[in-house]
Amino acid sequence: MVRENYDSQLKELRHQLLRMGSLVEEEITGSVSALVNRNVDLAQKIIADDDAVDNFHNEIEDLCLRLIATQQPIAKDLRRIVTGLKIIGELERMADHAVDIAKITLKIAPDPLIKPLIDIPRMSEYVRKMVRNSLDAYVNEDVALAESVGADDDLVDHLHNQIFRELLTYMMEDASKISQATQLLFVSRYLERIADRATNICESVIYLVTGNRQEIN
Repeated sequence: MVRENYDSQLKELRHQLLRMGSLVEEEITGSVSALVNRNVDLAQKIIADDDAVDNFHNEIEDLCLRLIATQQPIAKDLRRIVTGLKIIGELERMADHAVDIAKITLKIAPDPLIKPLIDIPRMSEYVRKMVRNSLDAYVNEDVALAESVGADDDLVDHLHNQIFRELLTYMMEDASKISQATQLLFVSRYLERIADRATNICESVIYLVTGNRQEIN
């Protein structure tokens, strides 16, 4: 009976993590959509929704601490709960980066974009996929899926470097574009950081399953 209750709580932990992750995915996608379409209302919604992410973080943290205090888990069970605590920290920071992107949208929305945004939306799709796969890897304890996220991280890094070079050219050719180009560079950097946090989750998953520490990016 005690083990059944414990397993039920572990299942609830996985469920809550997926709900939090889904909301963070929406924040990432929405922040970039707001940027591309200069949608101020959507950007403001992304900023407001950050409170919901924080609430998820606090609720899941409380659940993890209760499990540690009441069940006194050892070995893999303890790693499973500690990994959950690490994941919610990474997800909260991802959401913060999405909010940063939304705030940039509010800054540059009054002015026309200096160029069509193509690579930044592509980056956000890779990043969203990485976040989803990292959480699926945790829930299913799938080492192969966790390791595969590193390949997408390489693609994100490549796009970030490409965006950097392109925007630098815009700034060198026309000083009036420096301000917005700088803001767009920040957007690219925030997306790259979200991707890095997804790989951090995957490294935690590998440790959870194997007990070995492995870098994948």
